Amino acid sequence: MTAVLGGCGLGDDEGDVTLRLVAADYGNSKANSSQKYWDALVADYESEHPGVKVDVSVYSWNDVDREVKDMVADGNPPDMAQIGAYADYAADGLLYSAGELLSISTEADFVSRLAAAGEVDSTQYGMPFAASTRLLFYNKTLFTKAGLTPPKTWAELAADAAALKAAGVKYPYALPLGSEEAQAETMQWLLSGGGGYTEDIGTYGIDSAANVDTLTWLKDDLVGKGLTGPVAPGKLNRADAFAAFANGEVGMLNGHPTLMKTAAAKGVKFGMVPMPGVDGPTKYSMGVADWMTAFKQNGHAEQIGDFLDFVYDEKNVLAFSREYDLLPVTVSASEVMSTAKEDKDLEPFLEELPGSELYPVGKTSWAEVSVAVKQRIGTAVAAGGSPSAVLGGIQSKALMAESAE
Repeated sequence: MTAVLGGCGLGDDEGDVTLRLVAADYGNSKANSSQKYWDALVADYESEHPGVKVDVSVYSWNDVDREVKDMVADGNPPDMAQIGAYADYAADGLLYSAGELLSISTEADFVSRLAAAGEVDSTQYGMPFAASTRLLFYNKTLFTKAGLTPPKTWAELAADAAALKAAGVKYPYALPLGSEEAQAETMQWLLSGGGGYTEDIGTYGIDSAANVDTLTWLKDDLVGKGLTGPVAPGKLNRADAFAAFANGEVGMLNGHPTLMKTAAAKGVKFGMVPMPGVDGPTKYSMGVADWMTAFKQNGHAEQIGDFLDFVYDEKNVLAFSREYDLLPVTVSASEVMSTAKEDKDLEPFLEELPGSELYPVGKTSWAEVSVAVKQRIGTAVAAGGSPSAVLGGIQSKALMAESAE
């Protein structure tokens, strides 16, 4: 055993080190489960590091955050968790910082906007693992039949939606404000109206005048005129909206890169443009990142850091991004993807990333605020709904949650 460990210097005095990693599944079938990606990557790593074993458990996005939370509550956290949030664990002092683990070159290679979004009190605890941005998808066939061009403004979007409705399109504009991912659709619309979840100084500004105006426009000019389809926005989930688009039933909707493959597989001809704004294309697109975290409890900082340096190697970041139609989180991989012919379809999303706005994930209150948005925002645009009242209620919830941090 001593001879084996001497080969890499990463084993401890008691023998081999086994690192436990919990990860989310980005696949849509057993054939492309993330487990296959991790199994291959770990096999490569272990072949070069005989003193370290990596045990990976992959869970669906419906379960992974809860599984990790339960492990932490039971006093048995994994060494690493690739999940949707990190701020609670960082605030409780449970996580290594990126600087305690990664080589200088790896840490410096993160896309700066994503690295900054992983900070709590100016220290990075969330290491970005995967990213995506949003664009407006439109059905080219339906647009051609109706004699339409892609919209650049809200007024053009509403006019196109009205023409699509007149042509018998089931969902002229699909507005998924159901509980699955309402916080994403909401944020994209708030940004397009010049607002967002937070003010420039980082405090919550959910009930700002700009945000109220945005939801009022949605309520009166889209939903109220029957331009969002037969399912009430508050009952329509993203997965159902994406499926309807792939079935040729949607004229327009906000989508991320994975929708391209789904739609193409069903033979839908689609185009993608920046999200329309009040007077022109939206200045800021919504960005989303998922996070790699490392827990302190079991030690193993040296081994964790060495493994993560391998995970974030350019070839591995590119392999993951290409497998799941996601955007790379490192500068080196982004530069390769921006010029590679095989990645041309992702180029419009890559162009949006540097100017994208992410959820305020550095706030421990965000998880609670996100739930409130999912539960309530659909009522703001429903008949008889009050955007100002709904946004005001969520703002109060946000301030209470933040004061408890």
